[in-house]
Amino acid sequence: MKVDLFDFHLPEELIAQVPLKNRTDSRLMILDKHTGEIKHEVFKNISEYLREGDCLVLNDTKVLPARLFGVKKDTGAKIEVLLLKQLEGDQWETLIKPAKRVKEGTEIDFGNGLLTAVCTGTSDHGGRVLDFKYDGIFYEVLDQLGEMPLPPYIKEQLDDRDRYQTVFAREPGSAAAPTAGLHFTEGLLTEIKEKGVHIAFITLHVGLGTFRPVSVDDVLAHDMHSEFYMVTEGTARLLNEVRSNGGRIITVGTTSTRTLETIASANDGQFIEGSGWTSIFIYPGYSFKAIDGMITNFHLPKSTLIMLVSALAGRENVLQAYQTAVSERYRFFSFGDAMLII
Repeated sequence: MKVDLFDFHLPEELIAQVPLKNRTDSRLMILDKHTGEIKHEVFKNISEYLREGDCLVLNDTKVLPARLFGVKKDTGAKIEVLLLKQLEGDQWETLIKPAKRVKEGTEIDFGNGLLTAVCTGTSDHGGRVLDFKYDGIFYEVLDQLGEMPLPPYIKEQLDDRDRYQTVFAREPGSAAAPTAGLHFTEGLLTEIKEKGVHIAFITLHVGLGTFRPVSVDDVLAHDMHSEFYMVTEGTARLLNEVRSNGGRIITVGTTSTRTLETIASANDGQFIEGSGWTSIFIYPGYSFKAIDGMITNFHLPKSTLIMLVSALAGRENVLQAYQTAVSERYRFFSFGDAMLII
């Protein structure tokens, strides 16, 4: 299966650079996964498409202010660091600019000694492993010194960094936001609950592999990145009850989808409590075992994300929907509009 099958033309001006003032004002495309029929809506009306007894599954990961700016202690050269994932203790896998300036043993200072790090090794894709030193609580120091790691296609500065955070974020660990969740407000979630729709939370810490382009010609040759997930006993029990009672399981975002499919694939379609690393790669031909529908944003051409969406709704249906989204001037990517596949 060729990666080019998932390509489409996207005018650059349709890449949303800033979030809308009101989260629920985003446009919403409804895509029938069976027929390919399309309807145009506004996100604030999404509860009209959910039924009593359904379960909406949200990713409660919290984005770290993971971009740090420091200097080499020996030369004063400027260094930019992006935290990717925590390893053991205070060691983190990172991306560094310029990487050639940072070798094993290099010391970096952030914030005049408030936070320092030493390079202890290298990682995949040219990354560096840094061992951090600080006083107090790491996440509090990071909150003081770090900046939000916006995706590379967003060129504008973010006035309010909470807008790159879901309103239900609570588990720190992501290098990027689960952006389908950005459309929800507390008020909309309350409205959905009052309709009799269950709300469940999982955690998957989003890595920058999400934005890494597929660099091979054949889909099957792609090396999928891994990400850490957690599913509680309460969430697993609720999902099993919803399934047994005939309700639909609708995930918010590809991250929630990958988490549930990882669990269900390993347990004969059942949900159990668990945590670990998932590198599940979902593309057309995959048989879904966990979900019935999904809320998602509009994704990059030739990305693993559009492949996942195509597995759920059919490649032809998805590409037709994307062509419609372009012609109707939908906003794309992280701060863009949304699609409900059902």
